[in-house]
Amino acid sequence: MRLTIKTFASLREQLGAAQETLELDTAEVSIAGLLEILAARDARWAEALRQRQPIRAAVDLQLVDRAYVVRGDSEIAFFPPVTGG
Repeated sequence: MRLTIKTFASLREQLGAAQETLELDTAEVSIAGLLEILAARDARWAEALRQRQPIRAAVDLQLVDRAYVVRGDSEIAFFPPVTGG
């Protein structure tokens, strides 16, 4: 499965990348599982995910929760909570 991972706002700044491609040897993965995989990849991801809780996720432009299961090639976007006024 090929996933396009996009990051936004402070998460993008901390990771130093707006987009990357991730190849997984599985047919499906939950958002929670994907976050665990990303955190285990390197120290940047581990630190970004530890500090920026909660992180919101969207799959193919639709907001999803951490239990959502991604099946097949998809675009995954991660972003920190947004406040406004």
